Amino acid sequence: MELPSNLLADEASPEWMNKGDNAWQLTAATLVGLQSIPGLVILYGSLVKKTWAINSAFMAFYAFAAVLLCWVSWAFRMSFGDKLVFFLGKPGVALDEKFLLGQAFLGLFPTATMVFFQGVFAGITLILIAGALLGRMNIRAWMLFVPLWVTFSYSVTAFSIWCPDGWLAKLGVIDFAGGYVIHLSAGVAGVTAAYWVGPRSEKERENFASNNMMVVLAGAGLLWMGWSGFNGAAPFVASTVASLAVLNTHVCTSASVVVWVLLDTFCFGKPTVFGAVQGMITGLVCITPAAGVVQGWAAILMGLISGSVPWYTMMVLHNKVPFLKQIDDPMAVFHTHAIAGALGGILTGFFAVPKLCRLFYMVPDWEKYIGLFYGLQNGATHAGLRQMAIQVGAIAFVICFNFVTTSLICLLVGLIVPLRLNTDALHMGDKAIHGEEAFALHGEATKFENLKHNKIYDTQDFSFVKESRSLGQLQMV
Repeated sequence: MELPSNLLADEASPEWMNKGDNAWQLTAATLVGLQSIPGLVILYGSLVKKTWAINSAFMAFYAFAAVLLCWVSWAFRMSFGDKLVFFLGKPGVALDEKFLLGQAFLGLFPTATMVFFQGVFAGITLILIAGALLGRMNIRAWMLFVPLWVTFSYSVTAFSIWCPDGWLAKLGVIDFAGGYVIHLSAGVAGVTAAYWVGPRSEKERENFASNNMMVVLAGAGLLWMGWSGFNGAAPFVASTVASLAVLNTHVCTSASVVVWVLLDTFCFGKPTVFGAVQGMITGLVCITPAAGVVQGWAAILMGLISGSVPWYTMMVLHNKVPFLKQIDDPMAVFHTHAIAGALGGILTGFFAVPKLCRLFYMVPDWEKYIGLFYGLQNGATHAGLRQMAIQVGAIAFVICFNFVTTSLICLLVGLIVPLRLNTDALHMGDKAIHGEEAFALHGEATKFENLKHNKIYDTQDFSFVKESRSLGQLQMV
């Protein structure tokens, strides 16, 4: 019996390629890209004051473009290429059609698909870091920071944990979709860079209210729904594990949102949109390292924990720890990504199901992947404790490495351009930095002129000049 013509192999669709997997991987990569452009662009631009909307959105927009260019030029092969040392691959371009049209190192799809998929992950990591630096970082310093960080920090973490030749990957660390590589790294790097850049002005820290909470919800919605691609494509195959990962992602996030909102209501008297968005982010981050390797009930428990522990560190502990009080983190990246990412990694080491790990990794030595909970149940306590130790050890590595590399990068950039905006720019915001304003009409008088040239007398005809009108008068018209 012959296969339908659309399933027959040809030069553009080789025998090794699975069209369904390729289609899902490209779709998922686009969903992750939409989390950044426009998701986080909208979220950042609307969560800050109107005077910082353009700068905040621009930092995210620029980072995505710059990272993708670095990614295809050298960083992809540093992260997933041939081993140079135990923690880094050999730099090299990912632009040649012979390389891009060949089979990816994992999955039944072309390398070009893998390059794009991993590239949008790298891009969103830098955008998350930007959340800790809004409202005061010199845009020129940010433009230098982005390529340096993706080269010397992200590539090392990605190779160590995700590349089959990476040293932590060989030890057996479980990071399903980036709890360590993306979120813990971004959280630590963000708070470290925030320390070196310094805080916003005291006035800005006291009054940095959102310019549009309804738009915040739109950005948050793109971020939440885009996570189906973030976690659902981690197995590199449209499989049962991918389906489980997507469901667990949304179940955990829902639980986290509800817990955060309830805590806000009971402790502060009212629920807030900002709190709900933070609970959403902590839930998404916490489930990321575990999405496809834990049971549904474990996902709910992780949601309950991710909605409460980061809430406590952010709303209570942050104001009591002197070091944290000194750090100005406008988007609370440390709590929503570093704390939640570390929690997710530890809980993964506890709840990881051996069978699901086997279905995800599909490797002969899958027995080494076992959560402590199941190790205690099955008489494999030593293996469970080993897995937990690996998870904790990986957290320590990511924290220490990102602290050191981010500090060095900030010091290097600071030698070239100031890390921080000058006082005048800090006061003016977007208009000083970009020469643009996000909102043309915001209550101030707006002048409309319609000058015409009088050809007879060779003069300007001012009869068409209209009076300046306020926003209220314009609305009446």
